[in-house]
Amino acid sequence: MAADGFSIRAVSDTGGAIWSDKPLSVLEVLEHKRTTGSVAGFPGTRAISSAELLAAPVDVLVPAALENQITGRNAGAVQASLILEAANGPVSPEADDILARKGVTLVPDIIANAGGVTVSYFEWVQDLQSFFWEEKEINERLEHIMNASFEATWQASQHLGVPLRLGAYTIAVQRVAEATSARGIYP
Repeated sequence: MAADGFSIRAVSDTGGAIWSDKPLSVLEVLEHKRTTGSVAGFPGTRAISSAELLAAPVDVLVPAALENQITGRNAGAVQASLILEAANGPVSPEADDILARKGVTLVPDIIANAGGVTVSYFEWVQDLQSFFWEEKEINERLEHIMNASFEATWQASQHLGVPLRLGAYTIAVQRVAEATSARGIYP
């Protein structure tokens, strides 16, 4: 995200969380973590709690490690207007409702972190065929699928007047129903 012009202000790992009033150099933070074992103590930052990180005054929040980090207890404190679920299930169902009422756009895990699963599928397909793609081709295929998936989810969400998670679930259920109808139920 930093490479695309976002100002990264807070990061965390198992050793702690840090905040900076100025944009962080992601590469320098990663080097600090490599040499010290944690982002904690990175020069020019102050230590914050996980709760403070989730409630930080940011535009975009990316919970990327653990499930149920944003719950009914702390969702009201979230200041971000966009949440990208890079972890599996970091936002509880109760928090989903609270965030939706606050007008927060939440890109659900089923879309936001599907890239790894998609590339694993590419690896499976390549192994079956004993034909391997170049990294550039994999990235192009991944970008195409991810963009199409997000666009379909966004359209379903807008058409049905529901949050993105329900839009994604609607598409998933529809696709399973269509496959079952086309193929039938088989053992």
